Amino acid sequence: MGEAKRRKNSLGEEYGQDTTRILPWIPINKTQASQFVAITTRGAWIGIGSMVVAWVIIRFIGPAFGWWEIVG
Repeated sequence: MGEAKRRKNSLGEEYGQDTTRILPWIPINKTQASQFVAITTRGAWIGIGSMVVAWVIIRFIGPAFGWWEIVG
């Protein structure tokens, strides 16, 4: 009997499920933590991109169309 079969027999229904928690008193497992990091990283890049677009509009496009003038 291979190790995977032995593990499947010993774990039963919990086999293949991610039940490893980060800390015993926090109900968040490792998969959920990695998903949170991925989502927040994507959100941060979206925020950085939005800030760059806003800066280009405020600094270059607005004055070029005469919407406002750059002071300073």
